[in-house]
Formats: sequence, C-alpha cells, structure tokens
Amino acid sequence: MQYTQLGRSGLKVSRLCLGTMNFGPQTDEPEAHSIMDSALESGINFFDTANVYGGSGHRGWTEEILGRWFATGGGRRERTVLATKLYGTMTDRPNESKLSALNIRRALDASLKRLQTDYIDVYQFHHVDRDTPWEEIWQAIDVAVQQGKILYSGSSNFAGWHIAQAQEAAARRHSNGLVSEQSIYNLLTRNIELEVIPAARQYGLGLLPWSPLHGGVLGGVLKKEREGVRRTTGRAADTLRTHEDQIRQYEDFADELGHEPGDVALAWLLHQPAVTAPIVGPRTQDQLDAALRALEVVLDAEALKRLDDIFPGHRTAPEDYAW
Repeated sequence: MQYTQLGRSGLKVSRLCLGTMNFGPQTDEPEAHSIMDSALESGINFFDTANVYGGSGHRGWTEEILGRWFATGGGRRERTVLATKLYGTMTDRPNESKLSALNIRRALDASLKRLQTDYIDVYQFHHVDRDTPWEEIWQAIDVAVQQGKILYSGSSNFAGWHIAQAQEAAARRHSNGLVSEQSIYNLLTRNIELEVIPAARQYGLGLLPWSPLHGGVLGGVLKKEREGVRRTTGRAADTLRTHEDQIRQYEDFADELGHEPGDVALAWLLHQPAVTAPIVGPRTQDQLDAALRALEVVLDAEALKRLDDIFPGHRTAPEDYAW
C-alpha cells in the first residue's frame, strides 16, 4: 500500500479511502466487518463515513456498524484514520442539521457514541452552511479540538470560494482550518478542475474524490450490458445515453491497455497531483479487490493524454473562460 500526507497536515493516509455508505442499506453487518478487516489487512488505513449514512429510516446505522467493529478490538480503532461528517438532517427537530455551534456539539457527541470511540481523526462538513458564520463554526471546532474530540477538520462539496472563505476565517483565529475536501471527481465529471482544485492546492487541502467510477458508468458498463451482467437504469442510464460514444472509446482504450475500465478510472485519479485518495465504496469483497488492483496500474503520459482526449478536462479558471 502507498501512503501520503493528508493535505498540509502531518497525517499519513492510504492512497485509497474506504467509503462505508453502503454498509447497512446494501451490505449486511457481518460482510461489512469482513470488508473492513480485509481493507486493514491490505493496508487501507483511511475510512470515511457520515452521521446520516444508513438511510432515512435509520440515520446513524453505518456509524453504529463501524462502532461495533471497533469494539471487537484487535487494534482496529488504533490502526484506522477515521473520518465522519455532519450537516444532514438527523431528526425533525430544528437544530438537528447544518453547522451551528449547537449542532456541531450535539452531532459530534452522537457520532462518538455510535462509533464507540472518544475522538474523530477528521471531522468533515458534509456541505457548506450558508446560514452560519464561519466565526461560529470555527469557535465550535476549536472547542472540540481542545477537548480532544477531533484532530482535524475537512469539507465536502465546497466551491472554491467556500474553501477560501473558510481558510481565511480560520487564519484570523489562528486555527488550523480545513485539511481536506471531498468532491465528486472522475473522468466524466471534471468541473472541480476550474476552481476547487486550485483553491485546495493553494490552501493545502488534500482532495478526496467521491464517485470515482461515476456510479459504475466508468466500470465497464457497456461490456457488462453485452454480457448480461448488468442492466443500466436511472441516472446511470441517462449518463450512458448522453456519453455512450465516449464510454465506448474509453472501454476500447482500457482493453488496449490490458486493464479493466474501473481500474483505469481509479488509476487516472491516482495520477492527478491534487488527489490524496479516491473514496471507494465497495458493497462486496470482490469490489474492494477490484479497487486495490488500480494501485498497480501505471499510466504513461501518452495514456493520460488519450484519456484527456476522450474526456476533456478544464484549464484553471479564469483562463478557461477568459484568454
């Protein structure tokens, strides 16, 4: 396993991050525990979850599964860099969402209880809160850091200017600020190259791409349809209709390289300088094994250019829309 620093922090994390969103709703608890054990054995030390994971009928379910896994001992908690998130609505009470100082305090304590741990390594804002001033947010985070309940803070789904706003407010307080940003980023969805990635690099944030296979569309969907393994529906089907020619070119190129399409998509992210660790969310052990293969895929300059030709990216703003 390869390891790298999380942004400008001194924290070392694996080049793949285990996303746990499927644990509970899609993957039962025994298999989830087995997948997490396998991830640790393979060297993945970075696990990501959120307080809302588990579905509308059982928010917190995924954190509870992780908590019971930690409770089995064997150094599982000590070997894991644990990241969770808050923002989403947990109940119908008015202060059970977003980033008020009150919700930060309550949501953090509730996550600690579900996770059966006394601290969170990276506590992340699942979305920007347009109603709460950053001075209030950072005051609450500073208190949590002083209490030893969290070590680092991260963001998710932020715009570039949100990152700048957060970091400047933290600097005024002499606080550490954000060390990471989670954004949707893959060969098909490259919008963050305009301003989010430049902002993250300027302020020293590690980038954690979610949906690295774009809901499976970059995982060999056309090949799987031909083989009768998968029938694409919903948003994935809409994406496929819009980008079918690109996807076909991409799958053909993966064949030329001698790799599975999903391996190439993950490897492409791992070759991007701003990326710390793509978040992979396996439902099964086979899917975790497939993600691990990508660590061995080397893409040379010619291959990277070919992928850019198939899925054009963006130049850094404002150059992309100026001169």
